[in-house]
Amino acid sequence: MMEELRKRLARLLARISYREGDFILASGKRSDYYFDCRQSALHPEGAWLIGSIFAEMLKDEQIAGIGGMTLGADPLVSATSVLSYEKGHPLPGFLVRKEPKGHGTNQYIEGLSNFKAGDRVILLEDVITTGGSVFKALERAKAAGLVPVGVYCILDREEGGRERLQDAGYALKSIFTRKDIAAAAHEQV
Repeated sequence: MMEELRKRLARLLARISYREGDFILASGKRSDYYFDCRQSALHPEGAWLIGSIFAEMLKDEQIAGIGGMTLGADPLVSATSVLSYEKGHPLPGFLVRKEPKGHGTNQYIEGLSNFKAGDRVILLEDVITTGGSVFKALERAKAAGLVPVGVYCILDREEGGRERLQDAGYALKSIFTRKDIAAAAHEQV
């Protein structure tokens, strides 16, 4: 079943999230392709597939919940949290702001009332290139008293992010690599 879900997600991602051309990435690198996961994560089938796959991948992890950097991780965390509940191993979520709220509690992280200091968590990310944005989320989660133990992503671009995370002591698990998505995209042509 998991393999069928992955195939369905690959086809959807290739159809609405994968573009070839000339792009500048958030890392500043130039790329011949762009992967805009938000397009698929905000699609009803895409959200269900992503949440189902991540919930299945996470079911044996000894963690208290999941989180990620807003805006890219918002639909990933929400879908995975809901599907994990449905599958009987509920994982609450948290979202890391790029800037503090600016009013009220002035916090960087939303959803902290679902956690206690020392809780082990995994961060979700749509795309890992160099790992730059996920490192901000990891640092903010640690500063809030959480213990990040790994990162799960939809796409590992295989451009150094995995190695940077491993060097910092975090395992990276991905649903796909660039080759997987490129192959799915070319199958649809």
